[in-house]
Formats: sequence, structure tokens, C-alpha cells
Amino acid sequence: MNRTPRDPTRLVVDDVSVGYDKRLISEGLSIDIPDRSFTAIIGPNGCGKSTLLRALARILSPSSGQVLLDGRAITSYKTKEVAREIGLLPQSSLAPDGIRVADLVSRGRAPYQSLMQQWRPTDEEAVASALEATRLTDLSGHLVDELSGGQRQRVWVATLLAQDTPIMLLDEPTTFLDIAHQYELMELFRDFHEDGRSLVAVLHDLGQAARYADHLVVMRDGRVVATGPPHEIITAQLIEDVFGLRCLVVPDPVTGTPSVVPLDPRAAPPVPVEPVDLVADRNGRDPHDRRTIHDQA
Repeated sequence: MNRTPRDPTRLVVDDVSVGYDKRLISEGLSIDIPDRSFTAIIGPNGCGKSTLLRALARILSPSSGQVLLDGRAITSYKTKEVAREIGLLPQSSLAPDGIRVADLVSRGRAPYQSLMQQWRPTDEEAVASALEATRLTDLSGHLVDELSGGQRQRVWVATLLAQDTPIMLLDEPTTFLDIAHQYELMELFRDFHEDGRSLVAVLHDLGQAARYADHLVVMRDGRVVATGPPHEIITAQLIEDVFGLRCLVVPDPVTGTPSVVPLDPRAAPPVPVEPVDLVADRNGRDPHDRRTIHDQA
């Protein structure tokens, strides 16, 4: 496959209309996915996020327009060619009964197998590396059915990692996981991104999207309404327009990335207050003096 590493947009959605059977979900979508970015697709339920991801993965064929990979229509590639470039972690996956962790992860190497080219040392190394990266080496001989939900999701991530693709598509990867396992996975994905991979993830948690992604695609009603870095596009007005949620957008106290704080619909609108450590007290008192007005008098 002819790669163009200097081109910042290996994956492009060009005027795509896509849906299911006769039901159109999105029409006229045009999006550039920056190469080596961590792109998060966000928006309300039913807005077309997962549909877009399936079009990027060539699972859904557009009724018009095209998805381009390195400047060529993705439909023009052979299946194994695409599978060596783009890997998909679907919303939910079912493991075959009785399969062990290492055997399932080994299936990620299928795009590199053929009648003339069977299992090689490089395949073994890829599987071992994927198991180590996802902290599954000690569980490699266990049955997948015996694992917890968080462990099973890590097995599917390891299978994707063993596929060794430069582009990874993640469809709601943290759904049904408790908060600790959610952040554990998001940290794994950050590692993959820092290793030079392009990640495109459908996420529901706006805080996670802002914290881990460096590029956002915001969707509503099948359309893209905003794209760009989280700190530039996440505003209270955008969240209200897209999600119908009145909120404040404040810096995350840990990362400084945008954090969405919903307003109490039963309370009065918040009144902006001047930060006490940034303005002089209007009565001449030291703003850092914690004594009461009576005490200071």
C-alpha cells in the first residue's frame, strides 16, 4: 500500500451519505482525520457517531461519496490490505466458547496469514507484546469466559493491538465498565497514541474525550457541527446547542482540560463572581485575610 507519511490526512471522509437499508443517518459528511491524532467523536445518542465509525472501517458502504485512505477510495483495497492499516474495536464482541486468551489475541494476526505464509516468529512476538502491553501475560492460558468484564475488554484491546495497525477505531470502548476500568483503558489508548498511532474513538464521556483526545468531531442529527482541539471548541454554548444541557465549562483540576459541570435546573442561574485572589477588596482589605469583617474592623 502506498503510504504518504507527510500527508496529515491519511483518512478522509469525502461528501459521504450513509445509513442502514433505506434509512439515511448522515448526508454529505466531509471530515479529515489528522494523522497520528487521538480523535474523539462526540454527540448525543442517535446522532450518527457509530455509523460514521463503521463507514471509516468499511463495514458500511456509503450511498454516495467515499472514504479515502491515502488518497484512494477505501473500497478499492483488498480486505487484508485494509485490515493491515485499520483495526476496529466494536461496541460488543462475543468470544467463541472455550477459547483461551492467547488464542483469541492470536486472531489479530489473521490479516498477515495466507496459504503460503503461515504463523511466523514475528506473529508470536506481536501477540506476546500485545499481551504484555495490556497486562494479560499471566492470564494468557485462561478461558476468556472466566474473566471479568474489564479483563475481557482488555483481551479485545490486545487482539486489536496484535493486529498492529497504524489506525485504530474504537466504538464506545468503555461502555459497561466501572470507572476504574474506564480510565485504565483510556490510559492504554493514550499509550498507543503516544507510540505514533492514529486513534478515532466514539466516546460518551465528555471529560474523557477532552482529557485524552487532541482532536474532537462533534456531531448532531447526522451532521458535523464542530471540529478542533477540545480547549478551542468545548464551550457552554456548544454543549447546550448539541446536548440540550445547561452547564459551566471549567478547567479540569488535574489536567487543565475542559470539564463540563451541569447546572442544577432547579437553582437560579449562577452569578459570575470575581476571583478574590485576582482583585483588590473594594474596601481596601487584604483579600487573603481570612478574618471576618468584624474582626478586621
